[in-house]
Amino acid sequence: MAEMKVVNMAGAEVGTITLADSVFACEINGAVLHAAVKSYLGNQRQGTQSTLTRTEVSGGGKKPWRQKGTGRARQGSTRAPQWTHGGVALGPKPRLYKTKVNKKVRRIAMTSALSSKVAASEMIVVDSIAATEYKTKTMVKMLSDIGAGKKVLVVLPAVDAMVQGSLNNIEGVKVVTAGTLCVYDILNCNSFVIAKDAVQKLEEVYA
Repeated sequence: MAEMKVVNMAGAEVGTITLADSVFACEINGAVLHAAVKSYLGNQRQGTQSTLTRTEVSGGGKKPWRQKGTGRARQGSTRAPQWTHGGVALGPKPRLYKTKVNKKVRRIAMTSALSSKVAASEMIVVDSIAATEYKTKTMVKMLSDIGAGKKVLVVLPAVDAMVQGSLNNIEGVKVVTAGTLCVYDILNCNSFVIAKDAVQKLEEVYA
């Protein structure tokens, strides 16, 4: 069981928290992390890109000139790929990029991502992240006081409209709840700022 210091919003140490080894100190599986990130990014794609082939472009039904005797290259249609306004050869067509990752792999990927943040000393536990008004300046000061980097992921135990509204205007900061946390967001940040109650929720699910 590893222990980590807990700070308040002013950056002062107010205690420690014991982290479950099965969640925050497990073996980091690079192959599983790659599969989870690839699946996440693929699932974000709409796959609606489309180009017209020579059979779908309007016009070009008539042979532009006779086959022989003109001195020019033989052509069958003005909508062939080499012609201006012609069709596209081997262009993209609508397709699905979605891939499925089974539950066991998702679980291993999540614990590997969390463990990587602890191993890299990029995880910051805050006793409570709260706001009494919509004030971006307060949250900017908090991130500065706790030593957060440029790309920050803030994890809350539950939805808090004031905290989220105050953080959303800060460049490079993303706010999620413990229930909507994903592997890609964890790996894509320099500082993993998490509320103490959110740590306990993650341990309840993944321990």
